[in-house]
Amino acid sequence: MNSRKEQLSAFNRLLDIMDDLREKCPWDKKQTLESLRHLTIEETYELADAILDNDLPEIKKELGDVLLHIVFYAKIGSEKKAFDIADVANSISDKLINRHPHIYGDVKVKDEAEVKRNWEQLKLKEGKTSVLEGVPKSLPAVVKASRIQEKVAGVGFDWEKPEQVWEKVQEELTELNEEIKAGNKENTEKEFGDVLFSMINYARFIGVNPENALEKTNKKFINRFQYLEKAAKKEGKELSDMSLTEMDVYWNESKKYFS
Repeated sequence: MNSRKEQLSAFNRLLDIMDDLREKCPWDKKQTLESLRHLTIEETYELADAILDNDLPEIKKELGDVLLHIVFYAKIGSEKKAFDIADVANSISDKLINRHPHIYGDVKVKDEAEVKRNWEQLKLKEGKTSVLEGVPKSLPAVVKASRIQEKVAGVGFDWEKPEQVWEKVQEELTELNEEIKAGNKENTEKEFGDVLFSMINYARFIGVNPENALEKTNKKFINRFQYLEKAAKKEGKELSDMSLTEMDVYWNESKKYFS
């Protein structure tokens, strides 16, 4: 691994390159905070994919892309005389020190849960009026539900045992089934949302990240379905002309390779 001096030198090199690109490259000169936004979101998802795949070389590459965007935003901020990369780094450093009094102060904590509770209480002392203020509105729904539940749990608004949460899941499933039988589409949608919210909460209690779990299932389904497509083509068949029973043969085969 690189020494701290080498790490700082590498970061300084990136800052110099960013200065050059902003001055000389037509595309880079044209970019704004707003124009970079959707690209940053895309890069973040690409990093998330690499993490789920446990592809360390790809993670390194995608981290570089995300770091480039951070440096890019800081460069634009300096041009606006609003902030620069030092302000960005000092801001997060100050926040980390302030929110870790058990490391940089004399506060004692016994476990991770207490650290989280202290974190949320400190944010309220900093001027936030709600523990939910820090949940971005544009987060995907599953991630947003997870963050909402984590944050309210941080101030003690939570179930005590996983069994209680599972009972809530069962209760919501019963209510969903009742609305489906009644044929009420609007209420069915509401109850379906309640089921999902409860399942996401249960995932937290059993130590499962619901976003990661669902995405892994998505990847597994894609791999199995593409195996089915390739197997059918080898037999000179089209899926649209096959029966479900025929497709199930290949689908079950795919489970040997993608579990």
